[in-house]
Amino acid sequence: MPLRYRIPGHPLPLAQSKTMGGHRRVKRTFHKGQILTLSIEDMAFGGKGVARIETEKGPFVVFVQNAFPGQTVEAQVVKCKSRHAECRLLRVTTPAAFEIDLPYQPIPGAPYATVPLEKQHEWKEASALDLYRKIGQIEDIEGLYQGLVPSPLAWHYRNKMEYSFSEIRHDLETDEKVDDFGLGFKHRGTWWAVENLDADSGLFDALVESTLHKVRAWCEATGLPAWHPPQRKGFFRFLVVRKSYADGGLLVNLVTTSDAPLDTEGFVSLVRGLWGDRVQGILHTLNDDVGERVEAREGQSKLIWGESVVTEVLHGLSFGISMASFFQTNPASASQLYAEVMALALEGVEDRPQQVIMDLFCGTGTIGQLMAKHAQAPVIGVDIVPQAIADAKVAAANNGIHNVTFFAADAGKFLLEHPEYKGKIHTVILDPPRAGISPKTLRKVMRLEAERIVYVSCNPATQARDLVELAAQGYTLRSLKLVDQFPHTAHVEAVALVERIPGFQPNLPS
Repeated sequence: MPLRYRIPGHPLPLAQSKTMGGHRRVKRTFHKGQILTLSIEDMAFGGKGVARIETEKGPFVVFVQNAFPGQTVEAQVVKCKSRHAECRLLRVTTPAAFEIDLPYQPIPGAPYATVPLEKQHEWKEASALDLYRKIGQIEDIEGLYQGLVPSPLAWHYRNKMEYSFSEIRHDLETDEKVDDFGLGFKHRGTWWAVENLDADSGLFDALVESTLHKVRAWCEATGLPAWHPPQRKGFFRFLVVRKSYADGGLLVNLVTTSDAPLDTEGFVSLVRGLWGDRVQGILHTLNDDVGERVEAREGQSKLIWGESVVTEVLHGLSFGISMASFFQTNPASASQLYAEVMALALEGVEDRPQQVIMDLFCGTGTIGQLMAKHAQAPVIGVDIVPQAIADAKVAAANNGIHNVTFFAADAGKFLLEHPEYKGKIHTVILDPPRAGISPKTLRKVMRLEAERIVYVSCNPATQARDLVELAAQGYTLRSLKLVDQFPHTAHVEAVALVERIPGFQPNLPS
């Protein structure tokens, strides 16, 4: 049984160091796998609760993912350094005084569901701004900060949800792992055990989630096993449901291995019987990969009933969204996010009708089309993926958008291949993935010599890092706004406006 420690009033001595082979090895204060009982005192960015343990050499900091101030928790050490440890949350033994009752089934993906939204926003603002000060080296960030835009929907805001099957179920009543047929969400801190979802989680669609247990019962009744993650075998793997907020339509994808044939007629009858006319399409995907991913590297997805897309509407434009398409998870909040982007990108556009707005890394062209609808200036979308550009052109034609041009091109070579745009790109819009922009790619962006960059980020930490490099090359942060696209989680979106310093000569390495 791992040792448990309580921190209030109990300083812990540092372990003795040992010498092996002439090298001094410091034994860590805690070891990997050890279970600690901790009082959470503070918050760090990314949803990490902070506990502090006083030792003879000073304070020892422990970070616990998804814990927050006021809670007492049990957490397991994942990594231990000389001055801090990283832990995963096992359970909350004492909730914080401000936590509220939850009318939905608690799930691991909504760790802040019992926290009032006002306090969630306070945490997100404080932790994000601290990153811009520490990582972005922007001391006057409060003077540039324009506030946080809350999500229009606090609950039932997600347009897609992935549910996992597993032969190992985490029993929520006994808090133990049992051999059983499970369908729901991975238990916090595990990749092998699933918590059954038996009721509405409050994040996705109430009808789907309140009847998910019937899907589980049908699958189990086939006699085919759920996926067994440690053994890497089984049949049922994932159930993915995408929802349109424009008309409530549902697109359903059942992911299995190829070990046995699926009763497709029975599954279609089940889904349509449960969710009725809202079901617009049903797919069956084969995935024999041993990794825990919905998308198979080598597999096939087959439409077994209905249509392969649902339709979403943003700012009056329609977008056909397939199961694999990237689309903002919270459409209602995305509408506000894009409104902020458009306001920054279109500022003063009437005074420069020949200056181009570029949607860089545009994907299927959502932002580019929205810009073109409202801009009195040329708009171009650029992405290195030819299929994404082909889809963007089709979408623009369907929406009747004619003043946007899409190019399949590398950002670094764009001006060489299209010299007609040299000196004409006034504003570049960036919306990179969570990892941010690589230094090499960021240099490609700066070589476009745009006057303005509207940088949208789902990870303020990487955006703050990139702002340092932009500042070194003559770009200054002018404004910053946060958008809460993911209520009840630690995530927050950031929209930054960056402008070139007139006359600055950048020194960009090749």
